[in-house]
Formats: sequence, C-alpha cells, structure tokens
Amino acid sequence: MITYEEHRLRTLVEGGRWPELLGAYRQARAAAVSRAGEGRAAAATAPLGHLIAYAAPPELAVRLFDPDGGPGTAAGVADHDAGPLWEVLATRHSWLRLAPLLGPVPVRRLVAHTRVLIGEDLSYGAEPDPEGVPLVLEPWESAGWGEGTRVRDYLPRGGSRSALLTLPATREGLGPVLLPEPGARLRGQRATRALAALAEWAEVACVRGPAPQAAGQLAPGRRVTGGYLPFAIAYPVLVQAAAADRAHGSADGRLALWRALCAMAGGDGPNRAEVNALVARMRCFTWCDPADGLRHVHVAMEDPASGLSWAVSGSDEP
Repeated sequence: MITYEEHRLRTLVEGGRWPELLGAYRQARAAAVSRAGEGRAAAATAPLGHLIAYAAPPELAVRLFDPDGGPGTAAGVADHDAGPLWEVLATRHSWLRLAPLLGPVPVRRLVAHTRVLIGEDLSYGAEPDPEGVPLVLEPWESAGWGEGTRVRDYLPRGGSRSALLTLPATREGLGPVLLPEPGARLRGQRATRALAALAEWAEVACVRGPAPQAAGQLAPGRRVTGGYLPFAIAYPVLVQAAAADRAHGSADGRLALWRALCAMAGGDGPNRAEVNALVARMRCFTWCDPADGLRHVHVAMEDPASGLSWAVSGSDEP
C-alpha cells in the first residue's frame, strides 16, 4: 500500500522539485536522529537520499552532505541504501562538475577515488590524496576488470547491479595441486592486519615461505585445484571484497588495498614506487574450494624480496 508521503515524494521526483525533496530529506533525517539515533536515521532516509544523489542536479545533490541544514540533517560517509550515497553521486557526474561543489573532506576524498576507478585521471588539478594513494589508476589496477565492473551500477529508483567477482572465477588454467605442509605462521604483521581489514568474512595468514605454504595454513594438506595468476587478476576481487558491505564503496576497497600493499612492501604509508615494485615481483597462487559460496576469494601473495607470503581465503553469501 502506497502511503500519502510516498505518493507526495514520487510526485516531487517526477516534477523535478529537488529543493523540496532535499528539504523533505533533511527534515526526515533530523527527526529520525532525535528519535532513534544516527544509525537508524541514516537507514530510514537513505532511499530518498538515493533518489536525490542519482537524479538531482549536482549543485543540489552535493547538499545531501552539507551540514548547513542544521544538526542531524546531513548524510555522512556511512549513509547508504544499495550503496553509499556518495558513490551514487560519484557515478553520475564528472570530477570537473563535482569538485567546486563538494565540501566535507571525507566525502570529497571518496568521490575523487570513485571517479579515478571509473577512469578519470585526477593526478593534475586535484588536491593530493592525504595518504599518497595515486589519483590515477596504475596499469595493473585497470588490467583485470571487465567492462563497467569497477563500481556498482546504480538504478534510478533504488537498487544497484554489480559484478559477482570471484577468485578464482573458473578452473581454466588451474590444475591439481597438493598443498604443502604450512610454513611457520608469523603473527603481529602490520600487513596481515591490513589484509584482514579488507573483508571480515575472510581469514588471513602470513608465513615465511612461498605462496602455496601460506595457502596451506588455511587449507593444510589438501589436494586442491589451483595455480598461479597475475596480481592484476586478483586486484579487482580484493577491491570488491572490501566493498561487499553496502556501507562501503569501491573507493573504500581501493584505499584499503593500497594500505595493505604498502604494508606488505614494508612502507609506513602508501608509496607509489614501492607498491609498483612489489606488484611487479609478486607471485600469486589461487585455488578452489568445493564449499565456495557465490562470493569467494582464495589467493596467496608471495613477495620474493622479503620471503614472506600472505594468504587471504573466505566465502560469503551476498
């Protein structure tokens, strides 16, 4: 049953009456914050926020994140419906249109990195990233994606479509492998913590030894279907694993993975030269698990320079 309020909002959308819709969003969000708290308010008003972020002119859509409406009225980086509201906005307009309009620094940063994932080069004319993550995709970042899979494809009235990225995606090129006895597990590694932050449903292990020994930590003594693949193939899946939660976008995943790669290279923060050197020398081993769900990742990454390998393995039902 369609309520009067739903009918009113639909009429405003169809009439392009965006200032009134923004006012309705702000009023509803502030009321919900005072009544039920920030988290519930964000969830209750996100569907309307999605409509505005998707279809409103950019000059008005960016005001979803502007606190000029008063306490509790502004969306934050965690406000999401089918995905973060800032990611919906970022898929609709170029950085050239959005840069002069966006105010809040956290939202501005995530929108910029979303535009980078979509294919824009922001390395000239945009403020540098505070952590040093490049504002243009490296060749190995862009190589493994299918067309239109880097960011969710949002729908006008809510919802989204996204590629179901899995690693390995098929058994093609893989063969039977008996995983060796696991190498000695190393604990307390900063890179291990950074990789574990990518996906709460995946397990991470670090060993001193080659990649199959790291895989053996998570699947000891098993005969699997596995093999080596370029890191460029694993990269999109790791980014999307970090963006599987609807409160996170692909930009969250890219930033998190750059932190992890820099930690694996031994750096204190994202360093473009060190990460590129690591990716160039890294060996990646992947394998299948019969119990895999629709979303899964099994990869072990070996750095020959340090002699360390990290395995990331898990399966999650979307």
